[in-house]
Amino acid sequence: MAPRILSFLMATLFSLVRSLLADKAELALENLALRQQVAALKRERPFPRLDDADRAFWVALTEKWSHWVNSLILVTPDTVIRRQRERFNKYWAAKSRTRKRPGRPTVSRQIRDLIHRMARENDWGALRVHAELLPSKGPERPPSGPVEGKLGLDVSQATVSRYLPKRPAPDKVERWKKFLRNHLPDIAAMDFFTIPTASFKLLYGFFVVHHDRRRILHINVTENPTAPWVIQQLREAFPGVPSAKHLIHDRDSKFSAAVRAWIKTLGLESVQTAFRAPLQNAIAERLVLSIRTELLDHVVVFNEAHARRLLVDWTRYYGEDRCHLSLDKDCPKPRPVQPRPPGNAEVIAFPRVGGIHHRYEWKQAA
Repeated sequence: MAPRILSFLMATLFSLVRSLLADKAELALENLALRQQVAALKRERPFPRLDDADRAFWVALTEKWSHWVNSLILVTPDTVIRRQRERFNKYWAAKSRTRKRPGRPTVSRQIRDLIHRMARENDWGALRVHAELLPSKGPERPPSGPVEGKLGLDVSQATVSRYLPKRPAPDKVERWKKFLRNHLPDIAAMDFFTIPTASFKLLYGFFVVHHDRRRILHINVTENPTAPWVIQQLREAFPGVPSAKHLIHDRDSKFSAAVRAWIKTLGLESVQTAFRAPLQNAIAERLVLSIRTELLDHVVVFNEAHARRLLVDWTRYYGEDRCHLSLDKDCPKPRPVQPRPPGNAEVIAFPRVGGIHHRYEWKQAA
């Protein structure tokens, strides 16, 4: 007989005993409990084993008699409680096995692909995709009427959110931009670049650029870059109190321990990039690219003096005339918008860097 049926019969028996012996119910239940344990002891000695009927007896007794612990001798109360928990788990496990599909219904591959397709083609979120999947709640339109655009698929909004393609928060990019803008005034960078000459020699250009508005603080060129020469360039780049707090540079041997020590005496923190990681000094690398594409690719450098003159001219153009996309199409040195003069006016081109580049302004016609 199943333990559940035994427990039910035992509980019914205890209820009958309570109703028949209302005045002496406690005593009757206690005698019944003790007699059941004596019967179990007589079956097997010295270590009696309890069968399902014995377990069902005590489980049912715990439900009908609050003082059952005082009469329990054969087993501990924890054993009875554990047995009840086991029965509870077995009952619900058996009940779960009778269900055809336990848990939530699965979402078909077709619906998952449709959610991805709607999000990709329209840049929709979960609310909009879910609205398109649901059936229309309004009155039905005739077949000849306009299409509602609802697909009538039984899927919850939480399911749509779970299968929606992951994308960054809308303000994540803006938060990163704000972080960079807040730290730009405290960062400067320096780097070297090579300049080929007409005699097939190499010159070494050096610059220090401030991240705030891409201002070039200093630029120079030499044929023999040494640590004392780099230190002198830093003196000229930061003649007073440095406007930056951190100076980024790569692991070039030219930035020796003596150079890094001198950077510290200026009140700056020397920040070395990782090995072969130019993107960690991206603004300096971008400036090198600008120097090559906007100057060195258009000239033949004869010597050091010639290179220095070209670099000074280009630096003036870079800071005062050249528009930068990262500065909202303005110059490192802010350049105001010139209003158009009244009457006849024409645009005049002013050559920069020997005519390689130009600056345009309005001029009143004669």
